[in-house]
Amino acid sequence: MKFLGKVNPKGSVSDCKNSKSFLKRPPFAVCAVVLFLVFFHPSIHNTIYARTEISRGAYVASGIGDARILIPFLADDSSSGSICELVYNGLTKTDKDLKITGDLAESWEVLEGGLKIVFHLRKDAKWHDGTSLTASDVEFTYRTILDPETGCPYISSYRDIEKITVIDPYTIRFDYSRPYAPALLKFGMGIIPEHLYSGFDDLRKSPYARAPVGTGPYKFVKWQSGQFIILKANPDYYEHRPHIKRYVYRIIPDQAVQFLELVAGGIDSMNLNPYQFHYRSETRQFRERINKYSYLAHSYTYIGYNLEDPLFSDRKVRKALSYAINKKEIIEAVLLGLGEPCTGPFLKNTPYYAQDAASYDYDPGKARHLLKEAGWEDNDKDGVLEKDGRRFSFILATNQGNQVREDIATIVQRQWSSIGVRAEIQVVAWSAFIDQFVNKKNFQATILGWTLPIDPDLYAVWHSDSAEPGGLNFISYSDKSVDRLIEEGRRQFDKQERARIYRKIHRMIAEDAPYTFLYFPHATPAVNKRFKGIIPAPAGIGYNFIDWYVPEDEVKYDF
Repeated sequence: MKFLGKVNPKGSVSDCKNSKSFLKRPPFAVCAVVLFLVFFHPSIHNTIYARTEISRGAYVASGIGDARILIPFLADDSSSGSICELVYNGLTKTDKDLKITGDLAESWEVLEGGLKIVFHLRKDAKWHDGTSLTASDVEFTYRTILDPETGCPYISSYRDIEKITVIDPYTIRFDYSRPYAPALLKFGMGIIPEHLYSGFDDLRKSPYARAPVGTGPYKFVKWQSGQFIILKANPDYYEHRPHIKRYVYRIIPDQAVQFLELVAGGIDSMNLNPYQFHYRSETRQFRERINKYSYLAHSYTYIGYNLEDPLFSDRKVRKALSYAINKKEIIEAVLLGLGEPCTGPFLKNTPYYAQDAASYDYDPGKARHLLKEAGWEDNDKDGVLEKDGRRFSFILATNQGNQVREDIATIVQRQWSSIGVRAEIQVVAWSAFIDQFVNKKNFQATILGWTLPIDPDLYAVWHSDSAEPGGLNFISYSDKSVDRLIEEGRRQFDKQERARIYRKIHRMIAEDAPYTFLYFPHATPAVNKRFKGIIPAPAGIGYNFIDWYVPEDEVKYDF
């Protein structure tokens, strides 16, 4: 799971921003364009090459925020994760239908009921410096992840690894203390090179945190903080040379500016916000040059309550806050219909999603009743509830650059005020928001989103052990019964029984209301039509990026 705070460069999900400042282009954007043109210039290509024999052209993606760190198992935001996916490979990956397949591993054996997994590595994978990848690199990667000093936010997915044995340069075995159902999927974590990364006590402070070396289809070239990240095609990539020669991720913090750049040709893709998707993209210029897509994203948006704050310790209060929010109004008014109501932490229409979980349909009368039962009343008739001398007033924080979340905050603020609850909205720059507020639990309530992994394991976000500072359970949710079910779910290999466990977890979490689960958004990526080979699938559109190509007569950039 990753914080859903920025645009995924592979075009799967998006933050959204409306067009209120559409005509305003801040100076930084102009500077970014100038810098961009320093690196690339248009040319006419007269030579015809088979697209499988040469890489050409550049794909310029965009996002509202910069990456944070380019070490795969330390990257907990979508921008960093998306760059890491192009630079590194895991042992496994998922295909277009979200089925597990081999990546660095050619094959594997699951033995003794899942207690041992043996991977057989492919022999043609090389690091970007030309060194061959071996099982020692895999061992080094997982020993680093398992080292508590590393501070890997995903360590809970690997804690049951008891022993790692390198059998030969291309064979490695993992012994588990207990069977772990999502193991094969979790081995999709990017592998790092031992011969380069092993000399650092803290990888966050190593040069590779900003200049990564992997085995992936793209090699790192340059990272200009707050402006762009440039990758180039790896001609020796074991699957095949990517057809697109350069991958450029431009940081454009205003989605209205992104849209201007998309239409003007300064960028090749972005995730449209609902207003842009429905209205701004219906011009002749847009339709002639740009394709747009829409599908249910593997993510959800929520309001999380800091359960260490006494204000939110009473479940009746949290339920009341949920009953007071009109999700349908948010979906219609803010998302313009491009979303579906959410009631829990699993993707809708999967076996894990309990259709009968508490949904907290809009009912301000029930909200007032619950608050009264919890002891909150407006004794001084000033419109704000009080209890034990404290007014029901708190700060609702979210990140800058996401107009949808800001608009949701405004709507929720109004809806809560109608039941006597006062929320002050605080919008903070993404990096500071995560580092200073979320990771340090320095917030009261927050609007955020999670990407949803394919496997339903919830340990990293909902287990009590993940509530430590810097962990993903930053709201400090703790329920021993849910903990036991989460642990049971990750040991269960029977699919039907596993689904039954997670549906039960869904009902329990929904009943506890630590989040107000708001909605599943639609992903709405838009891509310039000169890029061919895009085939929408259950995995989205970015799963086969190395197969995208630009016809010779449509190439825009030369190098």
